[in-house]
Amino acid sequence: MKKILLILFLSFFYNSVSAQVKFEAQTERSSYGLNERIQLVFSINNEGDNFEPPKFPGFKAEGPFINRGNQTSITIVNGKVNQKREISTQVIYYLTPTKKGTFTIGAASIEYDGTVYKSAPIKITITDPIQLPTYPGQQNNANFGEGIHLVAELSTKNPYVSEPVTVVYKLYFEPRSTVGNFRNFKAPKYNDFWSQYIDMKQLTAERGKYNGKDYSMVVLRKVILYPLEAGAKTIEPFKIDLDAEVPTGRRDFFGQYEMRVVEKSLSTGNQTINVKPLSEKGKPESFTGAVGNFDFKVTPSKIKLKAGESLDLEVSVSGKGNLKLFTLPKPVVPTALEMYEPSHTENVQTPLTGMVGKVSDKYTIIPQFKGKYTIKPMEFSYYDFGSKSYKTITSKEITIDVAEGDATFVANTPSTNKQVIQKKEVFQFNKLKTEFVSASREDFLGSGLFYSLLLAPLLLIPIVMIARKQKEAKDADVVGNRVRNNNRLVKKYLSEAKKQMGDKVPFYMAMEKALHNFLKAKLHIETVEMSKENIIELLQQRNASEESINRFMELMNDCEFARYAPATDIAMTNDFERAVERISELEKQI
Repeated sequence: MKKILLILFLSFFYNSVSAQVKFEAQTERSSYGLNERIQLVFSINNEGDNFEPPKFPGFKAEGPFINRGNQTSITIVNGKVNQKREISTQVIYYLTPTKKGTFTIGAASIEYDGTVYKSAPIKITITDPIQLPTYPGQQNNANFGEGIHLVAELSTKNPYVSEPVTVVYKLYFEPRSTVGNFRNFKAPKYNDFWSQYIDMKQLTAERGKYNGKDYSMVVLRKVILYPLEAGAKTIEPFKIDLDAEVPTGRRDFFGQYEMRVVEKSLSTGNQTINVKPLSEKGKPESFTGAVGNFDFKVTPSKIKLKAGESLDLEVSVSGKGNLKLFTLPKPVVPTALEMYEPSHTENVQTPLTGMVGKVSDKYTIIPQFKGKYTIKPMEFSYYDFGSKSYKTITSKEITIDVAEGDATFVANTPSTNKQVIQKKEVFQFNKLKTEFVSASREDFLGSGLFYSLLLAPLLLIPIVMIARKQKEAKDADVVGNRVRNNNRLVKKYLSEAKKQMGDKVPFYMAMEKALHNFLKAKLHIETVEMSKENIIELLQQRNASEESINRFMELMNDCEFARYAPATDIAMTNDFERAVERISELEKQI
């Protein structure tokens, strides 16, 4: 009988204990290093609702992540099998310490069956950073996002002067990760280089290798650089901030890898290029800096014409090389040939391999007298990288045969848009037709119109003097004229940006010009003074708030980077509205 009572008592006690609801908070340890990531688990042995988390002083919290589980337990008492279904709920937070010290995480609460349950507070001590163990296939918790690299790849670090250098900025990241939300873009300044950006119409991820490992790779920007002088030249870092979703190395309740979003500030670091000078050996006098592989031509539109007629003389260089960085030779013509300033034309493309195309100067020449005139041969010299030597191309001698022309000729010159009129004969025929004037016509001398016209100049003198003084004062106000002109350009480019809405490249080019001219008008600076540090300093001197300055600089960086990244119509509309708002905001403050 005692055994039966004991068994019944124990069975009742077990059932009553198992029926109790337990809600508690747990961590693996009570002490962690500053560089460790902490998993805090709130668990209840049943289904709970209306969970209220505590505050997390001294930590940056991620979560909550909720896991619900079912478990069936089997007990056998006196040969009788009892099955019991147990339900559990876990609310998980991941905590990243922000400073050292001892912190208390308060009680959390959860509701079950109309009753509110609270967990006990937990104390966690944060010490100095510790050495963390790493495991095969598991990422170190302190190094989330370390598998993301921003790299500047140069085609060469030892070019000659005017030899093209290709710089490709690539972002490498782990294949399981994703990147996005590019911001705080800071483009480098290419001092001592001529530079040309290559527009990236769409950012596309592809496979790549970095340090012998497989990565996903995105090309963010491509730039062509032409060194302008010899010596060690430094290329500033390319910087950008982004968000990356990276694996933590742990698995969730369903066996999937946990992912975590981290903020990353990336930089390529400084790059040094050692630019070699061109050889002085065999350097011709006609060399003006052309480097590459070129063809040189001097082509007249015609060689036989009459005096007074015009001809066009085209001096052109075509091929591959630094086509925009040298001057074309100028023809020398006899004094009897009147030559006007040339019209310059450039048809040049800039792919990754360097400039290719044609540049030309077209001269309008007008012979004044009959005869034969010679245009002397012209020389064009360039440095050829293939043979590592200078080459000179000499044009052929051109003879212009001028016949007798008309008495009067008119020539249009494209460079000045003026008409040149010359007359050779001064004698004219006698007029054969007589024109008679009526004798009864009223004499103009002494009439009212005569005296009105006589006094009109005297009345206009004060008006002319006042207008002249106003014009002189306005012309003397150099700063005011520049400010007024820049204000006009701000309105012009904002209007242009509005018209180009939907077309990314011209839209953001107009936006950048509007912002730059606004700064010129308000800060009285020129383009060469427009560095980020100088702009911030001048805005601070004019009592602009730090918040307004930061928002304006962020807008400038976003507009510059948006030209080389995907952009939607909604994003362009938002950027336009931001520009109007930022300009209005700063204008009120300064």
